[in-house]
Amino acid sequence: MAESDLYLPLKSFMEQQGFTVKGEVNGCDLLGVREGEPPVLVVCELKLSFNLELVLQGVDRAPACDEVWLAARLSKAGRGREADARYRNLCRRLGFGLLGVSASGAVEVLVAPFAATPRRNPKRRSRLLDEHRRRIGDPNKGGGNRQPIMTAYRQDCIACARALLDGPQSPKQLRTIVDRAPIILRRNVYGWFVRESRGVYGLTELGRSSVSPAD
Repeated sequence: MAESDLYLPLKSFMEQQGFTVKGEVNGCDLLGVREGEPPVLVVCELKLSFNLELVLQGVDRAPACDEVWLAARLSKAGRGREADARYRNLCRRLGFGLLGVSASGAVEVLVAPFAATPRRNPKRRSRLLDEHRRRIGDPNKGGGNRQPIMTAYRQDCIACARALLDGPQSPKQLRTIVDRAPIILRRNVYGWFVRESRGVYGLTELGRSSVSPAD
């Protein structure tokens, strides 16, 4: 079992709590957003077993979200770290929730989170929320950090490139499809775009092959 195998049961659990869930958002295995004023952000970090590294990840994420959940596979004999009162008490002191995932995919709440301390990193929180809202669908399974991540920025680059398959266009034209098209064309992070003439952009061969329908 891989960490990413835990993602879908946890996503389903969070969706039942009213969150829109996406995986691998700015380094977070799972980010859930419940819209409102203000929106509620929940981060869930995944490991195959409950350990200190999982707690440290939660500590790192806490300043940018409203709730932190730590999740791992439940041990077969029920004698893993999740049964250790010291581990549970540490999570309670930090305000973190604890979730266990069984072999059948059932999710068990081991420790419920309590109200988080005031947010200390609003810029980081804003970046998380912006990435979640911009990303189309949920193309990444949380916990799959060895796989390339489909970010909202890459999705926007693909949308621009696909529009240019029909021929060169200006940033203003592409902006009707992607609002940050001028920035994407100027930065040209993936080497897909080329300036054909003043104010007009086309595709490089790399860009054409990267988004061609045959792919």
